[in-house]
Amino acid sequence: MKIEWTESTPRKIQRFPGADYPKENPDLEDVLTSADADYVAEIFQTPLTGAYNWDYRIQDDRIKKLYDLGKQLNWDPEMDIDWDRPWPDEARSPEMMNLHDYEPYLAMDEKTKDEFWLHMNAWSLSQFLHGEQGALLVASQLCSCAPTLNAKLYAASQTFDEARHVEVFNKYLQQRIGLTYPINTHLKSIIDKILTDERWDMKFIGMQIVIEGLALSAFNTTRETTPDPVLKDVVYLVTRDEARHVTFGVNYLEEFVKTLSDEEREERAQFAYEACVVSRERLVATDVFRHFGWDVEEARIKVLDGFVMSTFRNLLFQRVVPNLKRIGLLTDKIRPKFEELGILDYENLTTDGDIDWSALERPLDTGEAQSHEQSMLAAFAAEHEKQEQEATPASSAA
Repeated sequence: MKIEWTESTPRKIQRFPGADYPKENPDLEDVLTSADADYVAEIFQTPLTGAYNWDYRIQDDRIKKLYDLGKQLNWDPEMDIDWDRPWPDEARSPEMMNLHDYEPYLAMDEKTKDEFWLHMNAWSLSQFLHGEQGALLVASQLCSCAPTLNAKLYAASQTFDEARHVEVFNKYLQQRIGLTYPINTHLKSIIDKILTDERWDMKFIGMQIVIEGLALSAFNTTRETTPDPVLKDVVYLVTRDEARHVTFGVNYLEEFVKTLSDEEREERAQFAYEACVVSRERLVATDVFRHFGWDVEEARIKVLDGFVMSTFRNLLFQRVVPNLKRIGLLTDKIRPKFEELGILDYENLTTDGDIDWSALERPLDTGEAQSHEQSMLAAFAAEHEKQEQEATPASSAA
């Protein structure tokens, strides 16, 4: 076994020949090939403080029920997903990215536009893959540092879930897309912070509440918008697991945060806010813009100025904000900062602490859409209509 140790994250694109994607893969430089290394690894140092638990009584509580569900609802990417289904016809959506009148995009020929949308897809799914590896590492840490036995057992089941998520997104990228992008630097920074913080509750807040809460919304949107039935099944199954993970974090932290001093609570509230700010930036595919030779900052501003991206970035937080409020981290001091982000309106939505147990207990059914997907898209459409109505009088007056 050959391992190449690196001090920084590789920043090049990796190509996988022979993928199922119906369009020709671009001629990219391979960076992580078998000729270079069998494994490329980056070291991180952590002052993790572990904890034994010598009380083996298992409380019959919500955490145990989540653990039991995790055992019952295991799925296998090789058996529960039909990977042989063909690609459907796929339409480009430049309006979604505010690129419909952007000169560098309009200057592309048809083949290059096909490659561009392939790269956008690869970039987004690559961030899912990297985020799942981060969740895998954090969940494995929680096995050691979570203070109660129920939490240790659940963290162990979540670790297996996250391993399966890494497996399924990796397989999809290699077999269906053929490209993997490096991790977004903003996503990497927040995962590094979570992994290297010695306090177990910071790991819960960063991963279970913020990153996985955002992932739930992103997965639901992906399932509704992708034309690929294989990806629909992938994100449906992953979402089933992630819903339990977020619920675990909310239920476990709700009582613990009450035991903290005001100073400690404010420190954690500030950390959650900063994690949200960083997470908003990770939604912009600057690596793709750079690959196609665009002015990265100009393209970034263009995309962020579009209605769809600005609205989508806020909608992703409709699970995170009410969960932060429920566990006591939407403090009076931190609330104005969330209001400046434009996401405080979500604070009174249903939290993941009030999970729909019947939905999680039903048999796996990849053909059944989850209600949250529909509510998220309905909210998105309503906000779009509202902004159009508000813009109409101003246009008429002009």
